Amino acid sequence: MPERVGFIGLGIMGSGMTHNLLRASVDLTVYNRTPERMQPLADAGAATAASPAGLAASTDVVFVCVSDTPDVEAVLLGPEGVIHGAKPGSLVVDMSTISPRATRRIAKRLAEAGVAMLDAPVSGGSEGAAKGTLSIMVGGDQADLERARPYLEAMGSTITHVGPIGAGQSCKLVNQILVVVNMLAAGEALLFAQAAGLDLDRTIEAVAGGAAGSWMLSNRGPQAVHRDWRPGFTIDLQQKDLRLVLEAADETGAPVLASSTVFQLYRTLQRAGAASSALARSSSPTTATAARPRRRGSARGPPGRG
Repeated sequence: MPERVGFIGLGIMGSGMTHNLLRASVDLTVYNRTPERMQPLADAGAATAASPAGLAASTDVVFVCVSDTPDVEAVLLGPEGVIHGAKPGSLVVDMSTISPRATRRIAKRLAEAGVAMLDAPVSGGSEGAAKGTLSIMVGGDQADLERARPYLEAMGSTITHVGPIGAGQSCKLVNQILVVVNMLAAGEALLFAQAAGLDLDRTIEAVAGGAAGSWMLSNRGPQAVHRDWRPGFTIDLQQKDLRLVLEAADETGAPVLASSTVFQLYRTLQRAGAASSALARSSSPTTATAARPRRRGSARGPPGRG
């Protein structure tokens, strides 16, 4: 008999991910602390739950995608958390980006109740969530991964087992370092190109196929050039990820000079009153605060979100 699946957290990422589970004909129950976000999923065929515990009581595999470590702790271990409804033998898959140390602590608590856990944070942005093309970094037991794999494959195109519980979160922090430092470099390079009087679209085209190319430059660079600040994330959430990087680096003794610089640059935006505002898909602290670039002869329209 196919397993019943629950999903907690219907934000920018969770909304796309749950729709892909429904497209894969998964028997799905959803929960979100803001109830109105459940309605589109209910309209599409999902059942809804009144609490995380209630969701866990009626499902076998529970996915979680919420904002920060305290949110994961609340929905899993809080007074109405999953741990109070989950049956022994259930599986929890946390797809949030949180502390690796907290992940191991939460997994231990769940194991004491007979509930297994994977940490499976994702990369690919809201576009990847909507298209089902996320990269998923999984920590935990191989057998639990195989149990969750059919559902992960509905949400992502790359699923990599990177080690024991907590390793997925550590790998996601590697991803976040690469993302923010790449975007810092792209922003600085585009500001230099602007000052040199170059056509920015053609500059990206010229360098993207060489050694300087990156996903961030090719996908976010044009959006920065065209001032496409449509929201994809918030500054506070970006800072949360960088705070996790800095905390983990402090625990391991790893030097993270560039990540620390980006953290401080984003802090300048927070102090300017942008703490909870939308962070454009393409923005870095450099491009977000720069003057509007001159595109000299560019005839292209605004880029799409892909």
